[in-house]
Amino acid sequence: MNMINQSHSLSVRRQCSLLSVSRGRVYRGAAPETELNEAIMLEIDKIMVDAPASGSRTIAERLSLDFGAPLNRKRVRRLMKVMGVKAVYPRRSLSSLGEAAYVYPYLLKGLDIVRPNQVWCADITYIPMRGGHMYLVAVMDWFSRKILSWRLSNTIDASFCLEALDAAVVATGTTPGIFNTDQGSQFTSNDWTERLTELGIQISMDGKGRWIDNVVIERFWGSLKREDLHLKLYDSAVDLERGIESYITRYNEWRPHSALGRRITPEMAYSGKLAPLSRWGKRVG
Repeated sequence: MNMINQSHSLSVRRQCSLLSVSRGRVYRGAAPETELNEAIMLEIDKIMVDAPASGSRTIAERLSLDFGAPLNRKRVRRLMKVMGVKAVYPRRSLSSLGEAAYVYPYLLKGLDIVRPNQVWCADITYIPMRGGHMYLVAVMDWFSRKILSWRLSNTIDASFCLEALDAAVVATGTTPGIFNTDQGSQFTSNDWTERLTELGIQISMDGKGRWIDNVVIERFWGSLKREDLHLKLYDSAVDLERGIESYITRYNEWRPHSALGRRITPEMAYSGKLAPLSRWGKRVG
């Protein structure tokens, strides 16, 4: 970050764009959460993975038992907002959408997704660490379930989402027909929607409060947290980045995916490779 000069004639946004770094790494962030709050957020994250319908009241009551002391529901509600998580349950559509010009319809209902690069999706999740937290965005190919790119940031803004999008386009050498996200502010921002439009990609967004509309990447978050992050609880951003990279490599290339009939890996489905031959000369699976 020493290369960024905030008094330069070029704006910080432009300098970050030229250097391909997230602006979230340049500006001084808010004061860090206390050690107790970080511990509470870790437990909230575990609950939300296993019981996503839990609201702040239920979580506060459960954690009061776990911590052996009453836990204020207002604190839990605030920390859930910091994490960017909400209870999953059917909601009545009583509130109007935000800036309607930047909210797009859901295009995947009834659509047969039958090939790679037909639909990509992206989402952001809270990542616990020992004594802190970060945020992770990932871009996934819907058909193959392959993670095409990902980025970490200590703040939630559109810049690291754009970095992940551009990295996916560079890595694959192509663009999808449709890109689906939720209605988070990062994905309804001018920067995000204009970038997709420039690339000639149709924009699709989940219905308000409809986590199920982007369920394929929500399930990946659950696997990542249960199988790696909650078990290891990394000490530093460097260790966290290495751990996520190792997990995603195994996820893409080693384990056959349940959505693919447990016969082939996401990488095989994306690249069009067949299942390997057994020693008897038959296709495995």
